[in-house]
Amino acid sequence: MAKLLEVSILSRSFGGITAVDHVSFDLDAGQIIAMIGPNGAGKSTCFNLINGQLQPDHGSIKICGREVAGLHPRQVWKLGVGRTFQIASIFATMTVLENVQMALISFNKQARSFLRTVRQLYVDESMELLRLVGIEDQSHRVCGLLSYGDLKRVELAMALTNQPKLLLLDEPTAGMEPSERRRLMELTTQIVRNQNLGALFTEHDMDVVFTHADRIIVLNRGELIAQGTPEQVRHNDRVKEIYLGSRS
Repeated sequence: MAKLLEVSILSRSFGGITAVDHVSFDLDAGQIIAMIGPNGAGKSTCFNLINGQLQPDHGSIKICGREVAGLHPRQVWKLGVGRTFQIASIFATMTVLENVQMALISFNKQARSFLRTVRQLYVDESMELLRLVGIEDQSHRVCGLLSYGDLKRVELAMALTNQPKLLLLDEPTAGMEPSERRRLMELTTQIVRNQNLGALFTEHDMDVVFTHADRIIVLNRGELIAQGTPEQVRHNDRVKEIYLGSRS
């Protein structure tokens, strides 16, 4: 049976700088993998390659056995890849409900008619997603008035509108208070397990990483220097030297 995600000898350079250097790893359904490393390690570039925002110089990216390297972001999204970003990507002047409706309208290719019918389209489906992420009670609030933690929940709901098999979560708890971080990652883990999704996330908070990741991938200057269970990575001498330091 094909892996949910298979990345093989993936590489990308910008001018003379190699951002991702022959990186290979895989991910199964129901599994959560953390990708960590110092700033400039290549994490966001790797995400952008998987998501289709960048094209690789060489290498392979397969989702459920299908090659997706070279596809555009919308094509990858339609195949079942949801993504969140370091800074929450929402329409601040629209309500929570309308943001999720807009994502569903786009996924179902009804964007041309949304100005006339947005308030009637996908209300039930949007509310179900808002219930899933625990924010249904704020459905009619304008997003610009929400706390940052609640904005990240809205973004997670929007990432689930394409019925994803794989979630790419780029620093999902950045800018959040410790209690908000814990609650959001507990929620995300529950969704991944219950729906048998796969999740790949980047994160600088090592408490989040070692608590929620089944496996950890460590990048440094574009190179994959270690991967394994949290315990294996915690005690890896090279990882401790380059990244974890005293936190190990």
